[in-house]
Amino acid sequence: MTRPDVGDVADLLARDDSARRALQKRVLTVVVVSQVLGGAGLAAGITVGALLAEEMLGTSSLAGLPVGLFTLGSALSAFLVGRLSQRAGRRVGLGAGFAAGGLGAAGVVLAAVTANVVLLFASLFVYGAGTATNLQARYAGTDLALPAERGKAISVALVSTTFGAVAGPNLVEPLGRFATTLGIPPLAGPFLLAGAAFLAAGAVLVALLRPDPFLVARHLAATTTAPESEPPRGTGAGVAVGATVMLLTQVAMVAIMTMTPVHMRAHGHALGAVGLVIGVHVGAMFLPSPLTGALVDKVGRVPMAVASGVILLLAGVTAAVAPGDSLGLLILALALLGLGWNVGVITGTALVVDATVPENRARTQGAVDVLIALGGAGGGAMSGVVVAGTSFAGLALAGGVLALLLVPAVVVHRRAAARPAPLQAGPS
Repeated sequence: MTRPDVGDVADLLARDDSARRALQKRVLTVVVVSQVLGGAGLAAGITVGALLAEEMLGTSSLAGLPVGLFTLGSALSAFLVGRLSQRAGRRVGLGAGFAAGGLGAAGVVLAAVTANVVLLFASLFVYGAGTATNLQARYAGTDLALPAERGKAISVALVSTTFGAVAGPNLVEPLGRFATTLGIPPLAGPFLLAGAAFLAAGAVLVALLRPDPFLVARHLAATTTAPESEPPRGTGAGVAVGATVMLLTQVAMVAIMTMTPVHMRAHGHALGAVGLVIGVHVGAMFLPSPLTGALVDKVGRVPMAVASGVILLLAGVTAAVAPGDSLGLLILALALLGLGWNVGVITGTALVVDATVPENRARTQGAVDVLIALGGAGGGAMSGVVVAGTSFAGLALAGGVLALLLVPAVVVHRRAAARPAPLQAGPS
């Protein structure tokens, strides 16, 4: 039996809202499954990537490179997956991205077995494709959602990521034991899970995301085009402030998170404890999303951006003053770090969306995402150097203070937005 044409499906959805809702529900179910699987895959790099590099290189000064490399890889992949999805639909774009991420994870395992540092770094770069794709997959849930449903769709996708992302770090020890039975270094064990999880997520999307929601939505838009709205006042300032909020949030979070496993191992914490701390951190990054989104809409963008900076400062101070052997304080610090990231990213994204219109939104968001990924890559790569030159406490304090710089940025934006609009000359 042949599958219905995308155009036929779009025509049906245009006439029958119940059919659209049924298809949207099915799309969200597929996205949820892929996000759970993809979340399990992305946790490997942030949990043991730095430890694996430290073990293979014999020094902690370059331990931040893995996060920097797969974040840099995610920047390139976000651009490529977006372009491929635009041309061929979500199934093809997301499927290819997850396949690349799975290949990169397999390369990391091979690099660990052969003690090949060059292969390790190259594979971590490719592994970043899985991370970028997992984040982009949530957009598939918004393609067929009505404007009033999009926040809910994004929240469902982000919360779904939590289950796999939290489970992954807490499987570090059993995966390490399993890897040892296969003759693989234990720190490469989580990448076995990452490879399988990314490939499974891609397979789910390719097999079940039919009809492709993006292609259907594009056909709908072509046949029901509405007049474009006027660009909002202060567009450039709004985009700049939203990008600043997300950039500073990302740099601070990645820098502190990258070196936490190395800091913990240096103070005698077991891999299970490292996995617990990172698991709590990743959970705090995604789990509060529905509440955060509601607060951003109800309380406002500027107050929530300020809240993000304050939370990240608290995270940095807590991590800095925590004794190296205090698991409880490290859990608190990394939970605050994840929560601050969650608030900053959702608030910054809202600011960028507010300041754009459909004809420039996608390309503006793409440019902002690449900037944020590059900032995260720099933060991850430099974190080891900063710790080697100062201490983990110095890095944590620097990250917190850096995040707090977003406060003057949003205050300036609020003052600019409050100025009266210039008078427009009438028709002569």
